[in-house]
Amino acid sequence: MKELDVLLSRWVDRHAATAAPAESAAFDRLLELQDPELARYLLAGDLATDPDIAALVARLRDSRP
Repeated sequence: MKELDVLLSRWVDRHAATAAPAESAAFDRLLELQDPELARYLLAGDLATDPDIAALVARLRDSRP
């Protein structure tokens, strides 16, 4: 999904170099999810069960223009 690519690429461009190890690990786990699950978290507002992924998703959503 193009929308997911934009959100994820924006995070990489802005935060990947300075992210804490735990946040980078959460991002890696997030990338392992299937697109429908990613869309539910990032676009539909569903809450991830993994607290680290949930925090990262909140940060990703907050960074949308």
